Amino acid sequence: MRGSVTAFDAHVGLGDITIADGTVVMFHCAEIADGSRQIAVGSEVECDIVMKFSRAEASAIRPA
Repeated sequence: MRGSVTAFDAHVGLGDITIADGTVVMFHCAEIADGSRQIAVGSEVECDIVMKFSRAEASAIRPA
C-alpha cells in the first residue's frame, strides 16, 4: 500500500501512516526496511499491512 507518514515519535519509535484510502495505521520503527529506525513526517512510503494484536499495522516500510 502507498501512504504518507503523518506522525513519528523517535523517542518511543512509534508512528502513523495514512494510506491512500484515508485509513491510519500504526507502525514501529523496527518495520522500516532500511534499518535506520528514523523516518521524516511527510515521507511518501510503500508498506505492507499486517494484523497484529487484532489491529492493522504497517510492515516492511520503504520509500515510495
